[in-house]
Amino acid sequence: MFGFLNVYKPKGKTSHDVVAILRRVAKIKQIGHTGTLDPFAEGVLPICIGKATRLIEYLKDDKAYIGTIQLGKSTTTYDIEGEVVKESDKTVSQEEIEQSLNKFRGEIEQIPPVYSAIKVNGKKLYEYARKGEEVKIEPRRVNILELKILNYDEFNRRLELYISCSKGTYIRSIANDLGEVLGTYGHLIKLVRVKAGSFEVDEAIRLEDLETKEQVEKNLIYPLEYLDFPKYELTGKELEKVSHGMAIQPAQIIPNGIVVLVKDKKLIAIGNNFDSNIKCSKVFI
Repeated sequence: MFGFLNVYKPKGKTSHDVVAILRRVAKIKQIGHTGTLDPFAEGVLPICIGKATRLIEYLKDDKAYIGTIQLGKSTTTYDIEGEVVKESDKTVSQEEIEQSLNKFRGEIEQIPPVYSAIKVNGKKLYEYARKGEEVKIEPRRVNILELKILNYDEFNRRLELYISCSKGTYIRSIANDLGEVLGTYGHLIKLVRVKAGSFEVDEAIRLEDLETKEQVEKNLIYPLEYLDFPKYELTGKELEKVSHGMAIQPAQIIPNGIVVLVKDKKLIAIGNNFDSNIKCSKVFI
């Protein structure tokens, strides 16, 4: 079994839960996912099966989310699962929110939530938090590609945002930090990942629709179309060399960098081209 699955992770399950379920269903251990989602979040979770797990590093890693923020309260975890730590009865207009969102567009420095799996000195941040231990959290640079208001219920102070961002962005931190900027406080009450690289939510398969090995195989996506790199069609002699991990000199000009080696629309290998000399990084035959 070899390929990708575009799975819709349901609320209440971890990304690891989804992998464990699919391992039992597909009867294969070599399964991995390309990006963790918090248990309370839902949406697109790309899954790699078989040798396709070796392609994770070559997939696009930008993400897009729809997040719902409740203004008026901040929590320890920056989301609905934490304890309330600050409250405000201040109301703000949509125009004020729009103006404040400018602070979060483009490249920004973001401090991750203390309740996260980021490691500091070999220990996960949430382990420090649960013991009440303080630890210095370094800010991280992330890129917010698009940030727009989808809906704002001013009476209930509930805000829905579309966020397109780079890998490693914490939407919970945006919810908390926006609340601080507005002076109203805020926390995330719903999060749906609608895009992960080339995987779109409209094409995602529900976990309950993957109950047999046959259903998994039926929904497998052949990796070639999701590898956004130059493709090079191998000759018969080149195929023989590549199958033994040997370098080749391509017959046509190819940009330096990663190149996908194919034969008759079949993925053969991932190579790295430098001055018309392609060395194989990973071979799939």
